[in-house]
This record gives sequence, C-alpha cells and structure tokens, in this order.
Amino acid sequence: MGLKHVSTALSKNDLAHLGAGEVGYIRKMRSDEVSRVFPEAPDMDPGLDLWALFGADGTPILLTDNRSSTFFKAAEDDLKTVSLH
Repeated sequence: MGLKHVSTALSKNDLAHLGAGEVGYIRKMRSDEVSRVFPEAPDMDPGLDLWALFGADGTPILLTDNRSSTFFKAAEDDLKTVSLH
C-alpha cells in the first residue's frame, strides 16, 4: 500500500488570507509608529503607549490608548484575538 504525498505548502496569497475575517491581533505601539500604520491618524505627542487591533492580514482596524477597547472591538467584529509582542 503506497502513501500519497500531501503538499502543505501555502502560497503567499493563501498565507495572506489565512484567518481573514476570523482572527485579529492586538499589538502595543508607540505613538511614533502610528503614522506609518494609521496614516489618517492625527499628529500625537511622541512616546505615548497605544494599542492597535489588526485583521489577520495586517489591515488596521482600531487604534486606542485603552487595551480593553481592542478586545471589545474584536468581539464586536467576531474576531478571535491573539497578542503580538
């Protein structure tokens, strides 16, 4: 009896969409980084600690100074959350 080889390789496109609409990640950011990720955000004092919620593909969803707000927004959007350090 022969075993079939199953390919588990994901394309870049497959990987980019993995977890889309189901998973979000929460990341602590410094205000200095905000304009790069959230270009529409107003200017902020440097050195502030903020929290951001992103979709699985890196799409920015929410920026806040309150970590709990990211979890509430994720729950509202039916996203399972993970934290990145």
